[in-house]
Amino acid sequence: MYQPRIGDPLDALDTPSMIIDLSLMENNITSLMQRFRDEGTHVRPHLKTVKSVELAHQLLVAGAIGGCVAKVSEAEVMAQGGIEDLLITTEIVGTPKLARLVALVQKYPHIKVVVDSLIGAQVLNEAMQQAQLTINVLIDLNVGQNRCGVMPGEEALTLAHALSEMKQLHLVGVQGYEGHLQHVHDQGERAQRCRQAMEALTTTAAALRAAGFPIEIVTTGGTGTAETCANYTGVTEVQPGSFIFMDTDYRNALGPCYANALTVLTTVISRPTPTRAVIDAGLKSLSIDSGMPEPKGVPGVIYLPGGDEHGILTWEEREGNPPLEVGDRIEMIPSHIDTTVNLHDYYYAYRDGQLEAIWPVDARGKVQ
Repeated sequence: MYQPRIGDPLDALDTPSMIIDLSLMENNITSLMQRFRDEGTHVRPHLKTVKSVELAHQLLVAGAIGGCVAKVSEAEVMAQGGIEDLLITTEIVGTPKLARLVALVQKYPHIKVVVDSLIGAQVLNEAMQQAQLTINVLIDLNVGQNRCGVMPGEEALTLAHALSEMKQLHLVGVQGYEGHLQHVHDQGERAQRCRQAMEALTTTAAALRAAGFPIEIVTTGGTGTAETCANYTGVTEVQPGSFIFMDTDYRNALGPCYANALTVLTTVISRPTPTRAVIDAGLKSLSIDSGMPEPKGVPGVIYLPGGDEHGILTWEEREGNPPLEVGDRIEMIPSHIDTTVNLHDYYYAYRDGQLEAIWPVDARGKVQ
């Protein structure tokens, strides 16, 4: 059975394989951390992108103060891997999930969660009370995404007063994620709308403090908006995730501020016509929820899914057609990093054409 080893040439990898250009990834990390170090804003990267304990540790070494995760199951993996200062950014509802959270907090008391409803807070408080635990919570605000979150202002204040009566819950901050702005292409529009969201977030944080609540954390921002957020007085930390690898969706919105460090290595398995080639990577290897992945280094070639295991590359017939032959290898740049990473078991990290590391995608499939 084939087992790739450190030191193998990249050409020895079977395909499809998810590969990382270490030089590009390291530059992405250094660039982002330096930007926010200059701004004096903490970075709490969202680990739902990497789903890797090893990469989470690398981000901490680079300057991150902890991590975000989307689900309790992701928090379990990261905490067991030594990443204990975690914020779970999605509301936790349901008896099974609360039981898992209680077990997690018993071992890792620095876990923080968000709440956006009285009912959700009450059942969380009851679960913690039964276990004789306390937990730090943030109020989740709707700053325009219209997904989860209470409205800024009075709704948030009302929830905060209710939380003050729940002895197991300690209110420490607010979260407001402007996910609807991450991929706005016009830089001026993106910044202007982001500032509106930050005004709602920081004004509410100030109102909560004025009412006597100890709001220490004001957390927000993704890869597309984090710099604008960090420039806004009152924001204490940002949550970018995709910057480490990037994808075509973010690149098309932001430009070349971060490099596409992650690709999926594929093989041409068929060349049926002069304008069509087929690769061994379909829907099980490349997500298409944010558009089609992009063949690297072959301009004018378009990818279309050909089913679970096949991808179809097409182009217009012209002089100088792409020299793609059966057996050739081609890298595909994902359109959406997070959902593509969740399709793979391992990262194959390389430098100068040789494998330098193989890391498991530890939290793959952790959606509970």
